Order: sequence, then structure tokens, then C-alpha cells
Amino acid sequence: MTTMESLIGLVNRIQRACTVLGDYGGGDNDFSSLWEALPSVAVVGGQSSGKSSVLESIVGRDFLPRGSGIVTRRPLVLQLHKTEEGSQEYAEFLHLPRRRFTDFGAVRHEIQEETDRITGKTKQISPVPIHLSIYSPNVVNLTLIDLPGLTKVAVEGQPESIVQDIETMVRSYVEKPNCIILAISPANQDIATSDAIKLSREVDSSGDRTFGVLTKLDLMDKGTNALDVLEGRSYRLLHPWVGIVNRSQADINKNVDMIVARRKEREYFATSPDYGHLASKMGSEYLAKLLSQHLESVIRARIPSITSLINKSIDELESEMDHLGRPIALDAGAQLYTVLEVCRAFERIFKEHLDGGRPGGDRIYGVFDNQLPAALRKLPFDRHLSIQNIKRVVSEADGYQPHLIAPEQGYRRLIDGALSYFRGPAEASVDAVHFVLKELVRKSIAETQELKRFPTLQADIAAAANEALERFRDDGKKTAVRIVDMESSYLTVEFFRKLPQEVDVAGNPGGNPQATAATDRYGEGHFRRIGSNVSSYISMVSDTLKNTIPKAVVYCQVREAKQSLLSRFYTQLGKKEAKQLSQMLDEDPELMERRQQCAKRLELYKAARDEIDSVSWTR
Repeated sequence: MTTMESLIGLVNRIQRACTVLGDYGGGDNDFSSLWEALPSVAVVGGQSSGKSSVLESIVGRDFLPRGSGIVTRRPLVLQLHKTEEGSQEYAEFLHLPRRRFTDFGAVRHEIQEETDRITGKTKQISPVPIHLSIYSPNVVNLTLIDLPGLTKVAVEGQPESIVQDIETMVRSYVEKPNCIILAISPANQDIATSDAIKLSREVDSSGDRTFGVLTKLDLMDKGTNALDVLEGRSYRLLHPWVGIVNRSQADINKNVDMIVARRKEREYFATSPDYGHLASKMGSEYLAKLLSQHLESVIRARIPSITSLINKSIDELESEMDHLGRPIALDAGAQLYTVLEVCRAFERIFKEHLDGGRPGGDRIYGVFDNQLPAALRKLPFDRHLSIQNIKRVVSEADGYQPHLIAPEQGYRRLIDGALSYFRGPAEASVDAVHFVLKELVRKSIAETQELKRFPTLQADIAAAANEALERFRDDGKKTAVRIVDMESSYLTVEFFRKLPQEVDVAGNPGGNPQATAATDRYGEGHFRRIGSNVSSYISMVSDTLKNTIPKAVVYCQVREAKQSLLSRFYTQLGKKEAKQLSQMLDEDPELMERRQQCAKRLELYKAARDEIDSVSWTR
């Protein structure tokens, strides 16, 4: 195979792979970009201009639907692949990937059926293309796009917008800078009225993308010819005009073989008194070679940008594959390793939230710095240490025997009652931190990219982490409440020893205690002094608990969450069999599909890059 054939064949293969993986794999932008970067040939012409006949002449097979009016109602992306001499010709449709057509009459029927599947058995059109590949030793490597024929009026059964709809569809192809325009015009009509030439002039003003094809030369009135057009005097193009002689209707009715038709076309030009001097540059075979040569030059010029686009796409796909994760091994050891790696990734993110690498851990400090002090300030000590309540508690504590010097039992009961209020803020602090930790677990799971692959493992880790947090909360509550209880189980004696001494009625220190008690024991000042002393002690304890409760919470919950959040889960993992591990690594089907498509795209791009590198660019 020549360098040119290899080069164009490579582009054909890339285009076909782009179509398979792009159209049927989600229509990714990378494939759209690559497709548009690769050159193709769009066949443009008015209805009944001979477009179908030109295509069949290039292919050498009778395979397109025929009829009057609008026949091509969907774009046909036709990829020709040159095969070894003597090999069998066959066709494949993209929508029937596992079926080979060796009967080209069946190809025609399938095009019609596939067209009707989208448009119905009407004269409507659709921009959804049909993709057909033909493998034959009698073709050159080309990608041709057959488009609906341009028309000027709507016929019965067509909407009034059909004229504009067809033109819009055709423009969507020919406006692309890498599209080569094959403008088909019939020789038996004035070239000035050619729809194809008019459109190509609008979208390709320089003319470097347009090839003019003149059909139906044999149907011109006797005594006339198309030399003014073919020789560029009537309308000059950058590329030379090519004349085509299609099969006559009689030949079509007789099923004249296309190879025979090609021979008749060569004979027509060779023996024509008008076109004999142009015979070597006329005919469908010459047109195919001319397009192939032009494609080679265009591809050569586009190689740097195509290579750059392919390399960029490979980098992006490699990154996406890393993001999606590589396929899972089947053996238990590798699966266990994968589970552990994912768990460590989750734990790393969770610790970053706690230690400050990610947001969220500061909310725990907020519990200690704001919520706990606020809760302590709201405790109902004013009500507990009211004169009425102090009198009641002290009196009940004395029983039938009034206190002699100081109501110690009354003090103890007042302090015990006050200290019991601290349990609520202590437990609330534990619950608040537990809520923060649960939220951080949820966020960490969501932020662990590796976990997104495995919804079952994600649920297992979430369950294990939350179960561990529940245990830590229970321990935290027990410890925090125990700290409160310790304050009531042993009072700080030194505090009371520093309280002012009782004074006698004359105001002398060390006076008669009995006399003092007798005069003041049931006075309001006495109870107020008791309340003030108890309040001072409770305030001291509150300051202590403000520091010790956070220590207990951090030790029992935060520290444990950092060190052993998944400890039990790891222990259970070691007991699991291969089947259970496999179930844990049961991926989301959507993600598996994405990875498969990504792997296919990556394989395509790497193969394309390798093939481009292997082709010799020597002219």
C-alpha cells in the first residue's frame, strides 16, 4: 500500500472509530473535535443533479436508493476502504455492526429502511446521519458525505420550510474549514443557475475547498458542449473541473455492471471529438484519484494540528482514567489491597478535615468556644440559689437538729443540686461533636474520588464509621458525666477554708457562735451569704468544667476517630472471602461504562498516534 493510501486509510479508520465511540458512546466533545479536524468530502448538488450516480461511479457499485424528487433524506457518511486485490467486497452499517452485506441491493434496501426509521415513509428529512463503510479493492480510501439535494420549492408532502431546512443541513457540513466540497452540476443546465456552485461560493469564497463536477455531458443538446465550463472560461475554480458520464436510465434498468459503466465512460471521453483532448482528466475514476491526492495534501498540512489534538486528548483521557480508577483485579489479595487503599484514602481526607487541611474541624472548636460556655451561662443557678430555695434546702438538711455553726449539709445539698445541672451541657457537647464528626464522615466519603467507583464499599465504610462514632459518643458521655460527678463526689475543701469567719453580733471575729447562730440563723443575710458562697464555688467548678469537658470529648471522640475510626472494619476485612470482597468492589454500572468508553477512546488515540508516527512523510 502506498504512503498516500496508508495516510488516508488511517484518517478513515480514525473517523470511523470516532463515529462508533462518539455517536454511540455519548457524543463526547473530544471526538467531535477530532472528527472536525480530519478532512472529508461533502457531495453537494441540486435534486436530480446526478449526485447518487457520481457516488456509485466512484464506488463502482449500484447501492443507493433511486427515484424522483427528494431521495436522499438523511446524510450518508460513506467511508471507502481499499482492500487487497482479489478480496471480497462487502459493506457494513454502523447501526448493524456485526452484519456484513455482500449483496449491494440489500445495502440499498437497508439505507431506505434506516431512512424511514427516522423520517417515516414521508418526504421529510433528518440531520441524523447514516454511517456506511464499503471495503473493496476497486475503491480509493475516501470519506464521502452524501447530502440531500438542494431544492427551490416544496412539493406535496413536504413542509414549506423544507427548502431552508435542507440548505441549513448542507451548510452545517460545508461551512467547516476541513470539509472539501464536491459541487455537482448537470451539464444540460446553465452553470449560472447551479445550486451547488452558488452555495460553495458563499462558504468557500477562495475556492480552495471546492471541486466542480459536471454531470450528464452525454445528455446535452446536439451541437453543444460544456468546454467553456470544463476549461474554466465560464466559471473558474481553483481546482480543475471534472466531467462525468453516468449510466443511462436504460443501463440502470438493465442492471449494467458499474465496472462496465466505467469502461463505457472512458470510451466516451476517449472517442469524443469535443472532450478527447481532456480524456485523461475526465471520468469518475480520475475524480476519485484527484480527491484522494488532494486529501493527502490536506492531511499532510493538518498532521501537526491533528497530532497536537491527539496528544492533548491522550493526556486528558489518561487523567480521566486515573480519576475513574483502573480495572479491579480478580484475585482476593489484590481486591483486599484495593479495599485497604480506598479506606486509607478516605481516612486521609477525614483527618485533613479534623486537622485543618480541609474545612470542618473548626466547628468542633466552635462547640467548645461558643456552645459550651453559652450553655453553662444559661444554667438556672439564680433559681436554684434563690433565698426561698436556700432556706428550704438548708432547713430540710438540718432535720430536727438545727445546725450549730455552719449548715454543712445544706451547703453540700445546694452544691450537689447545682452540680447536677452541668450534666446537660456536658452531654450536649458530646452530641454536638458527634454530629460534626458524622457530617465530616459524610463529606469525606463524598470527597474520596476512589470511593465513587464502589457504592457498596461506600455504604460499608459509612456504616462502619458511624458505628464507631456511636461507640465514641457513648464513651465520651460516660467520661464527661463522670467528670461532673467527680466534682460532686469530692468538694474542694481549700475553697471553703478561705471563706470569711462568722462574726458575733458586735462584729467581733471569734464571737460566741451560738449567739451568732441564734441571732442570724434564720435571717435573710445568713441565707444570702450561703447563696453567695455556693455561687462562688459553682462558678469555680464551671470554669474547671469549661476546660475539662473539651478534654474528655477530644480524648474519647476526636482522638479515637482519628486513630481508630475503621479499626473494627479492618479486623472484619481480614476474615472476608474473595466473593465477599468482590461484592464490596461492585462498581456503579454507569461508572464502569464510562471507564470502558474512556479506555476505548484512549486505545483509539494511542493507535492513531502510533500509526501517524509510523507513516513516512517523505514526498
